[in-house]
Amino acid sequence: MATHPNYQAQVNGSYPGSQPQPLNLSSDDSRPTHLRIRIRIPKEYQEEPIISHLISDYGLTVNLNAALLSANIKNDGWFDLDLRGKQCQIDSAMIYLNDLDVEIWSKSTDPDEENW
Repeated sequence: MATHPNYQAQVNGSYPGSQPQPLNLSSDDSRPTHLRIRIRIPKEYQEEPIISHLISDYGLTVNLNAALLSANIKNDGWFDLDLRGKQCQIDSAMIYLNDLDVEIWSKSTDPDEENW
């Protein structure tokens, strides 16, 4: 069976002057994703709205799964958070937490991971 020459050119992308199209493998993925983190917020930051910043500054949806807090603010606070948003938003939020020296105890993308 004979194949039309233009068909073969379309399949091979070999039209005169055509260039193969590169794959767009951008790291700026806009698909929704989530990350579960457990963090320690030092007592000196307990008056700072760190979790609020994750929501307002980075556009994340934050679910508070668990928390260990002291009413007298003499101890650090521990939080089990589920962060939801675009990968670039989560990456920026993790940089923010890292810049504050907030200890990140664990990271997981498994929503069924056990609580503490």
